[in-house]
Amino acid sequence: MQTEQTPHLTPDRSAVATRVIEALAGPGAALRDDQRTAVAALVTPAARVLVVQATGWGKSAVYWAATAILRAEGAGPTLIVSPLLSLMRDQVAAAERAGLRAATVNSSNVDDWSAVESDLRDGALDVLLVSPERLANPGFGRRVLDAVATRLGMLVIDEAHSISDWGHDFRPDYRRVADILSSTDPAMPVLATTATANERVTEDVARQLGEATLVLRGPLARRSLTLNVTPSMSPLDRYAWVAQNLDRLPGSGIVYVLTVADADRLVAAIRTMHGDGVAVAAYTGQLDTDRRHELEDALRDNQLKALVATSALGMGYDKPDLGFVVHVGSPPSPVSYYQQVGRAGRAIDEAIVVLLPSSADAGIWDHFATATIPDPRQMDAVLSELRSADPDDPPSAIALEASTGIRRTRVDLMLKQLAVDGAVERVERGWRATDREWHYDAAHYDGIIATRRREADIMRAYTRGDRCLMALLVESLDDPEVGDCGRCSVCRGALSPGLSETADAGTARSIAGALRSDALELTPRKMWPGGVFGAKGRIPAHLAADPGRILVHADAPEWADTLVAARRGEDDAVEEVCAAAVRTLSRWRSEWAARPEIAVTLTLTGGDLAGRLADHLAAVGSLGRADQPVDGAVDIDREASGAEEAAQWRAAMGPAPSEVVGRAVLLVVDASRSGWPVTVAAAHLRDAGADRVLPLLIHRPA
Repeated sequence: MQTEQTPHLTPDRSAVATRVIEALAGPGAALRDDQRTAVAALVTPAARVLVVQATGWGKSAVYWAATAILRAEGAGPTLIVSPLLSLMRDQVAAAERAGLRAATVNSSNVDDWSAVESDLRDGALDVLLVSPERLANPGFGRRVLDAVATRLGMLVIDEAHSISDWGHDFRPDYRRVADILSSTDPAMPVLATTATANERVTEDVARQLGEATLVLRGPLARRSLTLNVTPSMSPLDRYAWVAQNLDRLPGSGIVYVLTVADADRLVAAIRTMHGDGVAVAAYTGQLDTDRRHELEDALRDNQLKALVATSALGMGYDKPDLGFVVHVGSPPSPVSYYQQVGRAGRAIDEAIVVLLPSSADAGIWDHFATATIPDPRQMDAVLSELRSADPDDPPSAIALEASTGIRRTRVDLMLKQLAVDGAVERVERGWRATDREWHYDAAHYDGIIATRRREADIMRAYTRGDRCLMALLVESLDDPEVGDCGRCSVCRGALSPGLSETADAGTARSIAGALRSDALELTPRKMWPGGVFGAKGRIPAHLAADPGRILVHADAPEWADTLVAARRGEDDAVEEVCAAAVRTLSRWRSEWAARPEIAVTLTLTGGDLAGRLADHLAAVGSLGRADQPVDGAVDIDREASGAEEAAQWRAAMGPAPSEVVGRAVLLVVDASRSGWPVTVAAAHLRDAGADRVLPLLIHRPA
């Protein structure tokens, strides 16, 4: 890493930089010393600069100023590799304020691609922002990057910790940046920026950029953040705590949750207590682009008290006066936690940060430690399929799922990892193997797992409140300026004034009752999986299930303790499940094509909860009663493909009960994650003569 004398800006270049920073921050604004140093370095040929600075420090001002100087001197456009759509949107607006013309190419503006690409080739754009995934697209590379590769003025890698697999948010497609570096003019300057890199990640990113990389690293502790951690709570009590305390938090803010279902349920919980008195909305990756933009603007304009969001609202969202960040569940890494809480308090003296831990969080940390580590046997299986494939008919990820038996999400990740290592490449119609061998680097991956587990230990210490919370966070980032902050809940010995330590039991009960009132729809599968299952294509209408209902989705807090007790056979808990099912059927019946005439159980996980529920529904609704036998020895591998799982369930189905012939069946199923046993059983019952099958799934695990 470079340690030579500090570069300086000439008067003319300094004038351009001043114009940009004043346009961004107001009259009289000036670049900080490290900002000026970075800009001066970037306007010299072949510069490599890595900026590691706290959120709100002004990293984007560096590349806007450097771009303005380079463009004024005749350089080509700047290419910014950026991770999130919300970040790109804010960046385009910031570039315009700086007097630069910027555009993006991403999944939300497909109709604009041709015009943007034309402007880029014609030199009409100053800045193009792309996602790392876009770089992996061979069509984009051929049409755009190949055309401008030698004419780029600067490359910016935003959130650069993502190019390091030692980082908390490693994204294989980010390594495509290396392809750009190898195909562009070596004199092109490169800037990498991040707020969340410890020493190991910093060194790794700097090494990838080049030996002469100038690293500008500053203190990462945020004095505007008041950190709080509550005692451990049950999942339902966490919902109740948020509902109780939301209107006591300053300004407007973000409540982070771990899943889409959590976002929707927590919004419903808040409305149960406050009605329309506290404006909240759910923000997840399932929303369309326009709706996301509406919600981002509404929070920015303080029209909402809070967005209840998954990590889809993360690095890219910029609201300088964000007053609070609450986490319902702990992220697996102190670095990722620091990154998310860094959204708050950027332009105000104090913002409140609260973590609501639960004993269930540890499972998430354990999953994170190994989730992205490649399995050498699976890697070899995918490579074997690719090497034996017809070169003129390269297999897709879907085809590889069917032929290898590995789940699609895992196949997608593996292909990206193999592409990073040069063992495979993406082509127009699929994937193909290269001549490069792939080897599993056990020592490297063992080191990554050990690092992630150490980070999980830091999060355990944080949730226990072992010592100053800010010190624990910045130590995980190897910040040299470590000391007790004096204002967190550990240093003060109490939560921030006005916030309660625990949740009110009555509030929790009210929320549980309200959330149990809405069962989710179980959408029937429409296609057979092919592969080892044999059958593929659309499921014939005479074998298909009707739309069903799910009583308990994933780890629904309103059901967590009750479901465990019901599975143990505790009468009170079973009665609660039965009552919820009766309410569900009452609301559902208006959509039935035919009223159920017989309740049939499909017991997949042992116990008699499904049987007791079916007995109750049969008695209440004057239904017949039967069981669909299943081989109790079935043990489905979580990594099995859909085709493999469906084939195993088909083989496990015993003879259909004769009572279903000519009747509409209410199929009561205890638990299924994938839905394949429901699909297979419905086809089995229909094939045996059932007129219709309406599935009622007690629990769909995450």
